[in-house]
Amino acid sequence: MSFSVYPSREAEARRADTDWGSLCWLAGRAVGNAEGLTLGRVIIKAGQSNPPHSHGNCEEALYLLSGRLKHFAGEESVVLEAGDTIVIAPGVPHYARSIGAEDADMIVAYSAGDREFSKV
Repeated sequence: MSFSVYPSREAEARRADTDWGSLCWLAGRAVGNAEGLTLGRVIIKAGQSNPPHSHGNCEEALYLLSGRLKHFAGEESVVLEAGDTIVIAPGVPHYARSIGAEDADMIVAYSAGDREFSKV
């Protein structure tokens, strides 16, 4: 088969809730439907941050669907509005804080089927 359909109900069943928000993996080696990329939807609750981390084996692209984020990467930071995209190079420590009145809802993609995750 040249394609794989992953119904949203299955993705929701695999959602990981945290104190700061949630991660819902849509594609990747762990999901079983992609070898060369990882795709997910992440929500960071208003006023919360995900933990500082890095991905040594892949780039990360983040597309903000709604909310506002202050994204910290290395020694720099940028404010993202809905519709903005940021790309983080492999190995760069980063994290994001939801700075709007509503939760920040985003799509994240990684250039590896098994993204490395290291807290920093």
